Amino acid sequence: MTPTQLRRIRTRLTAFAEDVFASIPRKDQRRWGQSYLRGLLLDGKRKSIEPMATRLARGDPQADADALEQALQQFVNQSPWDPVPVRRRLAQRMTAAIGPAAWVIDDTAFPKFGRHSVGVAPQYCGALGKVANCQVGVSVHAATDQASCPINWRLFLPESWDDDAERRRTAHVPQGERHRPKWQLALDMLDELAAWELVPPVVLADAAYGEVGEFRLGLEQRELAYVVQVPGTISAYPQQVVPETVPYAGRGQPSKPRYRQPRSSLRQLVLDVGEQAATTLAWREGADGQQLVSRFVALRVRPAGLQLRRAARGGQLPLRWLLAEWPPGEPEPVKYWLATLPAEVPLERLVGLAKLRWRVEHDYRELKDALGLDHFEGRSFNGWHHHVTLVSVAHAFVTLERLDPKVRASA
Repeated sequence: MTPTQLRRIRTRLTAFAEDVFASIPRKDQRRWGQSYLRGLLLDGKRKSIEPMATRLARGDPQADADALEQALQQFVNQSPWDPVPVRRRLAQRMTAAIGPAAWVIDDTAFPKFGRHSVGVAPQYCGALGKVANCQVGVSVHAATDQASCPINWRLFLPESWDDDAERRRTAHVPQGERHRPKWQLALDMLDELAAWELVPPVVLADAAYGEVGEFRLGLEQRELAYVVQVPGTISAYPQQVVPETVPYAGRGQPSKPRYRQPRSSLRQLVLDVGEQAATTLAWREGADGQQLVSRFVALRVRPAGLQLRRAARGGQLPLRWLLAEWPPGEPEPVKYWLATLPAEVPLERLVGLAKLRWRVEHDYRELKDALGLDHFEGRSFNGWHHHVTLVSVAHAFVTLERLDPKVRASA
């Protein structure tokens, strides 16, 4: 936004910030929170604190850029305000405003130099397409095809940080914070959102999460519906396969029911029914205004695996939807999803939810390119959480502006 555009929306921004920041105890902290939001929203290539302070000072003849920079640094990096109640209020407002069709779980990387920024380590960085020195944040987004917004965050701590006392001390990592897999962080966030009385209509995730049996089982134990991408190598039985009991031979313990047929891969199950089972569907318009169209096969299957068998306690493995995308001209499917939606769900809804994950990439692009999500130069655990929370607040405000018909009409 230009300074002129920011002045036009300042009354609405102030009202929004006062509501979302109401849990921050001190008036001066809430004021610096609003200043930080304005800095994030103003046009500029870098959204780290020094250039934001310089831009904010240009719009206020009474402001001292150096003093403003120092105050913002203290507010984000040292001030003890708790970001969790801010995210709680933000999540409540945005789920009500968006009316999400699903919540999407994903993660994004923050490239970094050096080794002292909290959570930094050589790990896969999607922004660079390779293993690189970076931080990784896991997020939950409320999403429809028209709007989306992050509603919770966790910082991924690599195992190398668990026993590095010096780096933990320098980054002010709380004693109880230890390495947890990303899928576990996602479940932790869902539990926290549930404590805020927020429940997803459906959970979506990519194959990095969907391939983990413990993650899918965790969703099922929480009675959360899901549509998650998975690799085609995951094993399953066809719908009709059930546990069998071997006839009693008259000696020893009678046999117990168990699955006695060999398992297949999801890929093989789809190949077995063949591409003649595929249905052509469009799910939304692309960036060029053309309908996105592909072919899909949907089957009822029983995902297998040790964890799932244990959860079934010797009974039948539950039926799940297997959705496979098999584009024209391809020799086999290119993507697979497992879903717990009801047996009578229309194929159009199954495909629409499977494809809704695109909104997260839209969010990350806007959070980074326009709002400086990955521009934070602080190193502390609290500083990182303060910054991602404030960027999420700025993103939420922009999203609400887009959704407001009166704002759109005057644009």
